[in-house]
Order: sequence, then C-alpha cells, then structure tokens
Amino acid sequence: MSSFARRGSSALEQCAFKSSKSRTMAALSRMDLSILRILEADARISFAALAERVGLSKSPCWSRVQALEKQGVITGYHARLDAKALGKGLSVYALATVEFARYEAFEAAVLRHPAITDCHSTAGAGDYLLRIVAADVEDLDHLLRKELSQMPGVQRYTTTVCMKAIKEGGLVTAGL
Repeated sequence: MSSFARRGSSALEQCAFKSSKSRTMAALSRMDLSILRILEADARISFAALAERVGLSKSPCWSRVQALEKQGVITGYHARLDAKALGKGLSVYALATVEFARYEAFEAAVLRHPAITDCHSTAGAGDYLLRIVAADVEDLDHLLRKELSQMPGVQRYTTTVCMKAIKEGGLVTAGL
C-alpha cells in the first residue's frame, strides 16, 4: 500500500518516494497526466474524489498512483508553508563558488543546514545556487558571515535579496 493510500482522505503528511527508474513523457498516458495534474494542484484529494474526476473507479486509480510513485514520477507530497508566518520572512539567493576538491563536503554541509531550503549545482558564473531563508537582515548577516562563508570549500559568493515573490511553486504539469 502506498503512503498516499495509508494517509486517508484528508490527513496531510510529508513523504518521499525515491526510485532510480524514470518514465518518459511518451510512457505517460492521458489518464496518468490527468492524475498528475490533479495531484500536483491538490495532493490532499481523496482517492474517491480523484477517481471520480478522472473517470476511474477507486482501485484502478489507486493502482495508477502507486505505479507513478514506484516509477519515480511522483516523488512526494508536501505542504507549502509561508516562511514569513514562521518567522523567516527574508528570502535570499546566493551563488557560491566552491573548490572542486571540496564539493562533496560542501554538499553534505548544505544538506544539514536548516536555513538553506534549496541548492542546485549550476553551470556558469558560480557552482551552486542556494535559496536561504532568514528572519531578518541581522540573521542573514550571521548566516552569510559565520555559516555560509565557513562551509567547506566556499571561495566566494554573491547574494540577491528577494523583494517580492511573483511566482513560486509553479506546476510542472502546466505545459504537458
């Protein structure tokens, strides 16, 4: 039974499904895409409601979701949280350059750091693009001077403070 099925019709939980397998767009049916669009917009939907919306009975719908999880198309179910409401109203992107020989240690440090919400390896001017959340400017100053600058291999970084979010959490299925 999938974690989605175990969670019931209204309880929200965070869970991840990891798989080395991946499906190509050609392998996804119209039904799969319909299911993905609905789940991406509302992961709290019950299987009964999901099945009704896509025109399946509950059991085949559940089987399709389970297959999408197993194949790594669905990687998890998450709540979107308001960082400002949680006292982390300052969002900053940092582009960091890291010594090549130290990238594994840097990545391990990033994974452990609670203020770094996202990290992407990049090609271009820097090596990593980090999203950092902070309470305020003083908190950010501490994070940058005492923590990011001291991470393994960090040679330099530049930051950009986000003034206003225009679009966040865009739907991957929007263009499919």
